[in-house]
Amino acid sequence: MAETMEVAVVLGGTNEERNVSLASGRAVVAALRGRGHRVVAVDPAHGVVPPEEETRMLGGAVGAAPPEPSELARLRASAVGAALADLPAVRRADVVFLALHGEFGEDGTVQGLLDLAGVPYTGSGCLGSAVAFDKRISKELLAHAGVETPAWAPADASPSQIVASLGLPLVVKPASGGSTVGLSVVRQPQQLDAALELAARYDADVLCERFIPGRELTVAVLEGEALPPVEIIPSHEIYDYECKYSAGMSRYEAPADLSPSEMSHIMDLAVRSYAALRQASYSRIDFRRAPDGTFSCLEANSLPGLTATSLVPKAAAAAGIDFPVLCERIALSAIERRSPGRERA
Repeated sequence: MAETMEVAVVLGGTNEERNVSLASGRAVVAALRGRGHRVVAVDPAHGVVPPEEETRMLGGAVGAAPPEPSELARLRASAVGAALADLPAVRRADVVFLALHGEFGEDGTVQGLLDLAGVPYTGSGCLGSAVAFDKRISKELLAHAGVETPAWAPADASPSQIVASLGLPLVVKPASGGSTVGLSVVRQPQQLDAALELAARYDADVLCERFIPGRELTVAVLEGEALPPVEIIPSHEIYDYECKYSAGMSRYEAPADLSPSEMSHIMDLAVRSYAALRQASYSRIDFRRAPDGTFSCLEANSLPGLTATSLVPKAAAAAGIDFPVLCERIALSAIERRSPGRERA
């Protein structure tokens, strides 16, 4: 076991992925404490969570839908996120374990804040977080690296141009964000306007891309090495919010049932994607395998979920790495990568 660390787990936040982040953070807190480390939970919406309040403030299931916009607006109004790097619990930590997802957590914002404060943190840096969070920029960088992604329409295309360019069905989603919040599969031209309106609630930049039928696969990359691919078999047509976070709504195969050549190919694509998008420490790269055997990269997740149903822990388990050891390894790599000669504040 590693030397005891002081860890601040940052979780929750004020966006539509808040409940997912709380679940990830709870799991990380328990795992690191189980390994003997001293851990404090910090929610950018409220500040340090007192140990006696953890069950009440961090408890509860993710649920089948994200929090209501009115609840998120209330949290943002009282947020202490701007002072995050100055909280004593953060300043004295050996490492900040980022269990945040979505805007102001996975987009490089918090990473830049912690960089300025000189505080080591887990996951990718400011640049890698920002480019992975923006799916349009990601697609351009992946194309440059020779990684195929679904065809997409220009940002200024009209609805008729979108349908003519991509055909039907097609996918409409916010260019930033995750957990499939705001995503729609459009099968009829008359559905497109509503899908564009829904996605625009979450991001002014809306991405439209060709729907790729087939198998849903993901590859976790840990410190530059691909872990065994995982296949997701959702109850719904797509791996949506409910299928991701509701027990029993999806099945998983880890490792995925792929031929040796397919296994090698998708793992190589994942590592290439990881490098192209400047990922660090750990990341998860999502793919679709079309009926003709072609793999298309959907996106990269710079702070992937760490809940009970999450995919990175499943991939790690398939590689013989249990969840507490995985969390400890991620935290230790952050200290080694970001804190040469650093003194505690």
